[in-house]
This record gives sequence, C-alpha cells and structure tokens, in this order.
Amino acid sequence: MRPAGAALAALILAACATAAPEPRHGPHPGPHRGGPPSPFPAEPRPPVPPPERTLPLADLPGWASEDHVAALDAFRQTCGVSRDLRLAAICRSARAIGPLDRTHAREFFEASFRAEPSPPAGVLTAYFAPVYEARRRPDAEFSAPVRPKPADLKVVDAGLFDPGQAGRPGAAFDPGSGPLLPYPDRAAIEATTPDRALAWMRPEELFFLQIQGSGVLTFEDGRRMKALYAANNGRPFVGVANLMRDRGLLARDNTSGEAIRAWLAAHRGPEADEIMRANPRYAFFSLAPDDGRQPVGAANTPLPAGRAIAVDPAYHALGDVFWVDAEAPLLAGAFPTYRRLVAALDTGGAIKGDVRADLYLGLGPAAGAEAGRVRHALRLYRLVPKP
Repeated sequence: MRPAGAALAALILAACATAAPEPRHGPHPGPHRGGPPSPFPAEPRPPVPPPERTLPLADLPGWASEDHVAALDAFRQTCGVSRDLRLAAICRSARAIGPLDRTHAREFFEASFRAEPSPPAGVLTAYFAPVYEARRRPDAEFSAPVRPKPADLKVVDAGLFDPGQAGRPGAAFDPGSGPLLPYPDRAAIEATTPDRALAWMRPEELFFLQIQGSGVLTFEDGRRMKALYAANNGRPFVGVANLMRDRGLLARDNTSGEAIRAWLAAHRGPEADEIMRANPRYAFFSLAPDDGRQPVGAANTPLPAGRAIAVDPAYHALGDVFWVDAEAPLLAGAFPTYRRLVAALDTGGAIKGDVRADLYLGLGPAAGAEAGRVRHALRLYRLVPKP
C-alpha cells in the first residue's frame, strides 16, 4: 500500500476501533430554511441498515465523475453537525488526515461508507441566497415592508391547531386574554400597517426572499445587510408555479423562479398580489451586517454552495450524508443531471417526504437563475458508516 493510503487506512481503522454505534435520532426540525431548531422533540430514527440493504459507493451512478476533493473539503467543513458517533469518528479522521488528492479522497469515502438506496420516486429542487435592493423609506416601487418578528407571535406545537402536524413548529396569535389563535395568513398580515419596518423592498423580491429564507439587502447608500430568518406565521407553504401554469400565465416548461419573478414584477399591483397571496406562509426577518459568508442553515453552520441540501426532519437527521442522483428535468434550460455528495444541513417549509431534497446553490443572481430551473426526478442514497 502507498504511504498515503496506509495513513488513510490507519486513521479509518482507529476511528472504527474507538467509536461505538449509537441509535440514530432525528434533529429538532427547523421551521424554515435558515431558521433555528424547533423546541419540539423529533421522532426516533431507525438503526443503520444491514449490509445486504446497501451497496458500495463505487456502484453509485456518477460516482467516478465526482470531484472527490471538493466533496471531502465540504465534508470536513460540515461533518461536525452529526450526532451519530460513527459518523463523528469518520469526521475526526477526515479532519486529521490533511489534504488528499482525488484518488485518496475517493478511497477515503469508499473505505468509510456504504450507500443505502431510497425509494425510487422523488423530487430535487434548489434554492439560493438572493441579493436584492432595498430602501430605508417606502416609495411607489419599494412598497413592501420587511417586518421583524411580531411581539404577539408565539411559537407552538402545530398540533395545537392541526393534530396531523403534531411535533412540528407552528405559530399562534396571543390576544392577551383567552385561548391562543392561529396566526393570520399572508393576506391578513399584508393588510396591516407595520409598527416597524426593517427595510422596504419590491413586493415580488420580498416574496422570493421569504421563500429562500435569507439573503442580502443593498441600500441606496451602498450598505449591505444580511436579512436573517426570524420566524414565520405557521401557515403551510403553497407554491404558486402550478397555479400560474394552470391559469396559462406561464408555459408548462417555463415555471422557473426567474420566470415567476419576472411575471410578478411585470404585473406588480393587484394581479401580482393575488398570486402571491395564494401562498399563506409569511416570514419575518432580522438584519445584521453582511460578513460576506454563506448563510447559516438549520444545522447552525454555513451552507457550502452546491454541497448542502434541505430535507424533511421527520425522515432525516441534520448532518446525514447523501448521494444525490437527479435527472429528467421538467423545466427548460435546466442542467440535465445533478450527481454529487451532499450533507443535510437545512430544512424548508415545502420540503416534505422521504425522497425530497432542496439543493443550496449559493449567493447571488447566477445561483438564483440556476436554482429556479431545478425540478428533477430524484433518487437519494444515504451514506451510512461502515461497521
């Protein structure tokens, strides 16, 4: 064995010898992309599958073409999130062994993991951190207030109002006396004058900022501020793409985020408001100085562009490692395939189900143009530590 390979094997063996298996438990699900963890307990996670239900990484579609060096760099940055002791041992080995070339990076993963296939039918979408203009005062164009978390919003178990959502975070309105009430929907919130606005934005861009969960605002004096997710109103997320397609507002293969935003901008006013209010979910924000770093996801770690996904915490734990195999895009102009190693570092209001993932693609308009075209058939493989 080559010296580098011997050192690699020694570290892996040492990690395996010192780490005892532990039952896997799900994370506290975050209420929105970029949101804090939920205070409500998650369901217990199943144990690691037996070997006969897994396959070697070399058999994964597209594995030979992966950039294993970039994958290992991203893994090193984020692997400390996991609470699985076996994965934590692999994380320590990855961080201790130092830089590896492509061959040894691939060997590291193949020596450390096997792949557990998911059911075949799923969906991959993508998201990004937008950079939008904002104003300190409203005008005819910048008329939508960026609202802070209201004092009367209480985070509760969503099962309080919908037993089928028990265990998930929800939001309630505290009237000051009497029982808690469901927090108002988007239309009701937008009908009220804000007590305080952090900034003012174009309505369609605020709508997309709320969908993405965080972003950067640039003000007229050149100052840049991060818009950080603070809370949401607990209402379900409803996508508007299908509504716009069914009404003939957009072509069936052109319901990308870019196309939706362009239509809303061109029809700003009552027409666009009606479409946006079809999504009752509403997000609130806080502002912080822009440090130039990628946004932080629900796992409380910066999201590496192209290497992080949002998942449903009812099925997957934050810190889990996956192989994404996505093809057959539905939208025009999309990349034909996405095959890469990623980590589950975020959650999202629209991300529901076992085989459902939202790929974080980065900061700014180029990432947004790509993210808006991602709607691919997904096969997901969870990478499980070898015994």
